[in-house]
Amino acid sequence: MSDTPDHTPSLFSATNLAEADAANELMRLARQIARANRKYHAEDAPEISDAEYDALVRRNAELEAAYPHLVRADSPANAVGHEVASSPLGKVRHEVRMMSLDNAFADDEVAEFLARVRRFLSLPADAPLAVTAEDKIDGLSCSLRYEHGMLVRAATRGDGQVGEDVTANVAHIRDIVQELVGDDIPEVFEVRGEVYMEKAAFLALNTALMDEARAEAERKGEAFDEDAAAKVRQFANPRNAAAGSLRQKDAAVTAKRPLRFWAHGWGAASSVPGESQHEVIRRIESWGLPVSPQFRLCHSLDEMLAAYRAIRDGRADLPFEIDGVVYKVDSLAYQGRLGFVAKAPRWGLAHKFPAERAETTLESIDIQVGRTGKLTPVGRLKPVLVGGVTVTNVTLHNRDEIARLGVRPGDRVVLQRAGDVIPQVVENVTRDEVREAYAFPDHCPECGSEAYAEVGQVDVRCSGGLICPAQRTERLKHFVSRAALDIEGLGEKTIDEFFAQGWLESPADIFRLRKRRDDILALDGWKDKSVDNLLAAVENKRSPDAARLLFGLGIRHVGAVTARDLMKAFRTLPRLRDTATKAHTTTWRDPVSKTAGGTGEVGALNEMTCIMGVGPAVIEALGDFFHEAHNVEVWDDLLSEVSPPPYVVETKESPVSGKTVVFTGKLETMSRDEAKAQAERLGAKAAGSVSPKTDLVVAGPGAGSKLKKAADLGIEVIDEAAWAEIVKAAG
Repeated sequence: MSDTPDHTPSLFSATNLAEADAANELMRLARQIARANRKYHAEDAPEISDAEYDALVRRNAELEAAYPHLVRADSPANAVGHEVASSPLGKVRHEVRMMSLDNAFADDEVAEFLARVRRFLSLPADAPLAVTAEDKIDGLSCSLRYEHGMLVRAATRGDGQVGEDVTANVAHIRDIVQELVGDDIPEVFEVRGEVYMEKAAFLALNTALMDEARAEAERKGEAFDEDAAAKVRQFANPRNAAAGSLRQKDAAVTAKRPLRFWAHGWGAASSVPGESQHEVIRRIESWGLPVSPQFRLCHSLDEMLAAYRAIRDGRADLPFEIDGVVYKVDSLAYQGRLGFVAKAPRWGLAHKFPAERAETTLESIDIQVGRTGKLTPVGRLKPVLVGGVTVTNVTLHNRDEIARLGVRPGDRVVLQRAGDVIPQVVENVTRDEVREAYAFPDHCPECGSEAYAEVGQVDVRCSGGLICPAQRTERLKHFVSRAALDIEGLGEKTIDEFFAQGWLESPADIFRLRKRRDDILALDGWKDKSVDNLLAAVENKRSPDAARLLFGLGIRHVGAVTARDLMKAFRTLPRLRDTATKAHTTTWRDPVSKTAGGTGEVGALNEMTCIMGVGPAVIEALGDFFHEAHNVEVWDDLLSEVSPPPYVVETKESPVSGKTVVFTGKLETMSRDEAKAQAERLGAKAAGSVSPKTDLVVAGPGAGSKLKKAADLGIEVIDEAAWAEIVKAAG
């Protein structure tokens, strides 16, 4: 999504920023964190990992501490969860606000928490200070209001002040009793805790949802697209599954979902049955509500950290997901004195875990062939939950990575979600077991062509080019993609379908689809209107942009920007081909040594090397492409169907005409390629790196080393909004 924010905090120290830059970053952080809160709390569809979210919050706190006069009215520090949007469930205003907790990530931060509590309470270092510790379950916060021992209302946290009424739904959660049983039950007592789903139940639910989708497709007589169904039907992780199940309009749906609950605190109460956190939690447990089995009392920093490590080390074996340990000052009198700051109590702290690891079995290694011929090994795993996400596949990157890890099918491997996002193998537990090493293929599994790594490269590639079925389909998908010819209606699924029918072998075949109108209509799911729309979209590309066409061919090292640079220099595709062929220095390739030789025309070579952004790799890739007879056949065949006009870049006078512009960081309203195209239209050159020749840097969120270098060189820096104003002013 173009409006998806970048989540990487700035690398600049908070105290080193100019006030204007700090204010801009605080504005961006407020928007990013608000969006993340909405996605997580209101929509149950998080876009970023907990680690990324925590990094944003920490960066915001650093900036607000350094520049307290810049704290915004919408500061994330004052927000809890997200306000309840329009919902079929009723709204409930919490009598006592449901707060969140501040986070710690290192032992010294926990030590500082204790020291801070002692300073606030004026306690000497040797004074007793008990603290409770319990695992922080990854679920949905829920408040249960009991009056005279009977459950009268249940609500989600929402934004901490207003939540959703889920009273009818929690009636189907077996852990939540409708009546408290025991002595000294207050007239009003609001129990707070987490609704969650166990790992096994989560996997079973996703399987059941897929079975339902499959059965529904069979009833309708439709083909079943498992990938599409998974995106629509399946939950990403147990937390989302729990939230989605609890917040059902129809409580009967919730009744079918295996939800659990445990209590960890309380809100409104006519009286509190105890003088400590520990006493009250045990009293709640005695009334019939479950609490964490790992809830314990600690009397020192060492005991707190020992509890943390014990819970952390047993995390993988728990039947549910946890993401840290919660500490709370035990004395309720101390809690009352400590009070709250903004959205969190001074007496509580969440000690978060680092990126989670999990162990599973590598069942097989498959080789996938990409559109450029790269052979990528993919490990197929016995499904395992890592950081709340079910992982079944993991990339093994390349031949060298397999050798480094020493992995073979059948090995036990340790996984980690890098940044809590991308799964990766970090250890092979059984590498010392005597088994034959995995043999990386030296021939393409798709077409049988020789596969090899170029000199100095680690990636193994198929030499089959456009004769390779895997490359043909992937190249066709790339050819019609948005950045290339952008043919609407010709998506990946349709490409696969038409390729299987034998209708698409090369890009030119796309423009011959008009002859197959009746054949397409005979396929399931196609109607007159959809076929006509597709064929019209194809015909609309008979005179395509030459740079987009060149990029769409998928020639190695020729990206969208390089394609534009080449076409600006040569204007027509035939002239590009002629010059690239004459400049080609690779007239043969030794199949044994894999080295190249030969000589090209010096004049043509000089003409190409003079083009900014075009180096030896591009020249060799173009020469290799036109040296292969089957590529030339594809090229000629395509140009017999389409007629791209001479390439012309229309430029306008603007404040950046003749200047060199660098874009860095995450652009939120446009792609990087679109931004560079805008710069070109304004008469500027878009460069990829900052140098003394750079005139302007456009920096989005997460800008790092380039922004620092610009500051060191004294180069003007503007944000994306200011760039948009320049573009708008130029018309």
